[in-house]
Amino acid sequence: MLRRVALARPGVAAAILLLAGCASFSQDGGFDSVNQLTRQRLGIEVHPIKTENDERALAALITQKLQTPLSVDDAVTIALLNNRGLQATYASLGIAEADLVQAGRLTNPAFGFKRTHSGDEVAIERTLTFNLLRVLTLPLAGRIESRRFEQTKLLVTDAALKMAYDTRRAYFEAIAAQQSADYAGTVNAAAAAGAELAARMTQAGNWSQLDLLREQAFHVDAIGAASRATKDALAAREKLTRLLGLSGDAAQFRLPERLPDLPAAIAELPEVEQSALRDRLDVQAGQLQLQETAASLGLTRTTRFVNVLDLGLVRNSATGQPSAPGYEVTLEIPLFDWGGARVARAEASYLASAGRLAEIAVNARSEARESHANYRAAWQLARHYRDQVLPLRKRIADEMQLRYNGMLASPFALLADAREQANAGNGFITALKDYWIADTNLQAALGGRLPVTQQGATP
Repeated sequence: MLRRVALARPGVAAAILLLAGCASFSQDGGFDSVNQLTRQRLGIEVHPIKTENDERALAALITQKLQTPLSVDDAVTIALLNNRGLQATYASLGIAEADLVQAGRLTNPAFGFKRTHSGDEVAIERTLTFNLLRVLTLPLAGRIESRRFEQTKLLVTDAALKMAYDTRRAYFEAIAAQQSADYAGTVNAAAAAGAELAARMTQAGNWSQLDLLREQAFHVDAIGAASRATKDALAAREKLTRLLGLSGDAAQFRLPERLPDLPAAIAELPEVEQSALRDRLDVQAGQLQLQETAASLGLTRTTRFVNVLDLGLVRNSATGQPSAPGYEVTLEIPLFDWGGARVARAEASYLASAGRLAEIAVNARSEARESHANYRAAWQLARHYRDQVLPLRKRIADEMQLRYNGMLASPFALLADAREQANAGNGFITALKDYWIADTNLQAALGGRLPVTQQGATP
């Protein structure tokens, strides 16, 4: 029901108008906090794109960054500025701030006019009413919306971080997929050479039909593997393109030919669970949500009995009679609705928020542990490929080449070894990609960048 109160005195009206004037929009729309958090956690600034000047500046930035092969930081920068879905998320800050400003403003007073006549007599009644409960609960409502605004800032920043981490994953997947496609082409070329040589030797009577069929079967399998690898590389690149929000000529951006080198050491993180609970924005947003729900519960309990309170200034006049000023008070009698349902609903909402916060905390700790374990295991596997598998394969290739030069090994053995070496290289690419994705997942689980580690050489 509507709650109204009349302005009985000019002083009261002035005080209420002063209260209402305190609520106003900020110059940055709350985005400075988002930008600061993003810069702290990613080292990259974000901006909402609102005007044509913003669009032109963004287009110039994208053109400049696409002049050279795209780095992972440049890819993240483009995604944070050019992804239209994320830009739509930025707009939720304006909605939350509008709610905050609205919560700090009083409802407009209502003016009533009543005119009746009986014969030659005319009676006029004028009333001016205002929302009294709105005045009483204005500070508490403002605090609730202020917490909600802060929560929205955290959620918007969290969306930006997730976009950054998704872009990093897609970036590494796209490069690795292209490298794997190149290796699949190498294997296919070796298989084609083996099949052709086997056919010639079979025609010369130096090779059996079964051996020829085996080489041809390997060749057709290699053709299929190369085709799948090319398809996967295209899909990975298009996924990255969508995250970057690029189209047209800009979608023809270049990527590095290979993944970044494996670090010589991994970051030491002794307290990953504590870091996740302290730094993750979804945990902080959940805490603000719980505080907001608790404040709303207090507001509901405050207004559970008094649902309508009208205080009106009345001024009646009639023909030939002096004006009759006065006032009227309207108070709802809690005869049928004592507000218990509203309070029960608020209490249930509080318990739901508490449960969700507990779930977020449990998941955050579990994700931190899992991501940290995967991060260490992925680095160890990639290092194993780099330091053990690839050098061993190279030594085998060198020995096989010497034997072939000395006519101690057949060309088929040489081709088979080339295929094995290519497969080992492809395995290292997969292991290196898994490490960089594990590194990104750990950053996401902890809510920020990891300490910088020294890069090591990649064979």
